[in-house]
Amino acid sequence: MQVGKDTAIRLVIVDDSVEDAEALVSGLRNAGIAVRPLRPESLEELATMLASQPIDLLLADHRCTTLTFPDVMQHVRASGKDLPVVAVVDGIDDAILLDIQDRGARGLVLRARTDHLQSVVRTEWSDLEARRGLRRLEAQVRETERRCDSLIESSRDPIAYVHEGMHIRANEAYLEMFGFEDFEEVEGMSLLDLVAPQHVAGFRELLKKMSKGEPPPPRYELEARGADGEAFPAVMEFMPASYDGEPCAQVVFRRQELDPELAREVEELRKRDQATGLYNRATFIHTLEGAVAEAAAGGRQHGLLLIEPDHYHRLLQDIGLDSSDRLIAALAERLRGSLDDTAVAARFGEHTLAVLLRGADHMATSAFAEHVRQAFSTHVFAVGDRSVSLTTSIGGVQIGERIASVSQVLAKASQGVQSSIGVGGDRVELFDPGAVDRAEEERIRAWVGRIRAAIDNDGFLLHYQPVISLQGEPEPIYEAYVRMSGGAGEMVPPLAFLQIAEEHGLLGEIDRWVISRAVQVIGERVREGQRTTLFVKVTQASLLDEAFAEHVRTELQTHGVPGALLVLELPEAKVFTHLRAAQAFQAAVGAFGCRVGLEQFGSGLNSFQLLAHFDPAFLKIDRAFIEDLSKHPEHQQKVRDIAARATEAGKQTIAEFVQDAASMSILFSSGVDYVQGHFLAAAGPEMTYEF
Repeated sequence: MQVGKDTAIRLVIVDDSVEDAEALVSGLRNAGIAVRPLRPESLEELATMLASQPIDLLLADHRCTTLTFPDVMQHVRASGKDLPVVAVVDGIDDAILLDIQDRGARGLVLRARTDHLQSVVRTEWSDLEARRGLRRLEAQVRETERRCDSLIESSRDPIAYVHEGMHIRANEAYLEMFGFEDFEEVEGMSLLDLVAPQHVAGFRELLKKMSKGEPPPPRYELEARGADGEAFPAVMEFMPASYDGEPCAQVVFRRQELDPELAREVEELRKRDQATGLYNRATFIHTLEGAVAEAAAGGRQHGLLLIEPDHYHRLLQDIGLDSSDRLIAALAERLRGSLDDTAVAARFGEHTLAVLLRGADHMATSAFAEHVRQAFSTHVFAVGDRSVSLTTSIGGVQIGERIASVSQVLAKASQGVQSSIGVGGDRVELFDPGAVDRAEEERIRAWVGRIRAAIDNDGFLLHYQPVISLQGEPEPIYEAYVRMSGGAGEMVPPLAFLQIAEEHGLLGEIDRWVISRAVQVIGERVREGQRTTLFVKVTQASLLDEAFAEHVRTELQTHGVPGALLVLELPEAKVFTHLRAAQAFQAAVGAFGCRVGLEQFGSGLNSFQLLAHFDPAFLKIDRAFIEDLSKHPEHQQKVRDIAARATEAGKQTIAEFVQDAASMSILFSSGVDYVQGHFLAAAGPEMTYEF
């Protein structure tokens, strides 16, 4: 899971200083890591937090005096929760390192190194998610084992579990076949005791090989011996398994009443598709599982291909539905001519063939797939009294450690087939996990070029969402959102390009374009007699750019726009971590009448403390408190508290992201000054809201 994208880390910070704790929060948010911070002020409050809500990570100042590090660790251990604790230190020496280790903390971070903090938090979050995922899987495995145990017990196949050659479990059918009345008679008995004397030596050798980790044969034929000493022909099938958490082998022991040669033929027929002579789906899946398990254990790579004829249903109309099996048989025959001893082919679906290329790297898989594609496209197939030419769509995947899951492998191969069909067929689409990083680099380069072109060629546009007053006279107020033109009337949302723009130093230039366009629009509306206030977001790149304020002044003068009609929004976290720059910015833009708003307000540990050093005109409440407001009484109280304290401080509040009528009715009575959100009006390219 990627930190900060799909979820927020529930973070507890133990620190004597609110400012130091807030700096840790801001350091994480600056890296795009979403956090929901809590800061207990007593051990009782910490204990309540640990008992009453889920927590993902605890950062504890090693030198904290109000909640000492030993006390914090004792409370965490007493909670019984899997809660990683990371110590925050100013420096490292042997004594500190050993103390942190002895008390059971997961690690430490250097307070002055924000990059270290971000790295450790990402690592701990990833480890925690892995542990949680493992516990979920273990629970699922236990439930699956319980169900399998019930199925095995009721199975008509004689099944036993064997550990180091000894019986540890057997079902009723197994006991009945050998003539035992109760499992106690066979428990702990060696499997060799159920083998006829003439086969003991060979079977003992097989058990030795299996104990060394060698895979058993799919079938092993011998003569078995029952409790009465009578021998009978049997066939054994082995599969790796576990019982009570211990590795063992599952043995299916079948009485063989037929002639051995005939039995082998029957078994072979059971594995084959009757129309094509290739392996059937079940047999192929079993083989694929083995290949995937080998790759997951760090073994060889393998290639998987799924092959489908293009325009299959149209072909059936030409040759007749009754000839479908003959068509697939002809395709299978053509495919068989391309296979070598390392390849396994099967009929995987109604008109889908599959090939597993053992030990093939990406180059070999790709070359084989292209060879098959050409072999089909250049051949004329005889189907009954008709001749058919066709092309195929081939989807493939390279099986390795980075994609070692049967479901993932099949899904990627199927996606390749469907993608090929979607663009006309007669193509090979091969997914190689090793190429993902290269493709991502190419994608990023393409986006950077696209953003650069949009900046240079006026390829951006603004959308506007109304900001509606709840307390005073209605007035036209909008917030501007930047979008990028995708061509052909399409629009690219900001999440698709702003992160890349930030990583490549392009946010400042985008901010300048937004300001220029916003001021131009305000000027046009003023001249039309529609005096409109516009809120515009300012990123950290522009906050730290001393020339940005001058750019704002120049644009206002050029278009004859009063500064009071432009409100520049800064995120709370950025202001906290760049307070002097924010103060200088506010003073600079305030000189020509612009007001400043503080967005994401309330997301910090003590947001109102920031107002002692920074004086915004508007406080936009963090959307986390507004989303599903009606379902969270604690958020309702938080909104009321923010609105009341803001009114006392002479500041106006805005609730964004209002999504439903229930939230709207709560906000009416909460003291909030303005609201905005999709429930009222979505952002659009025109300012048409009736205030």
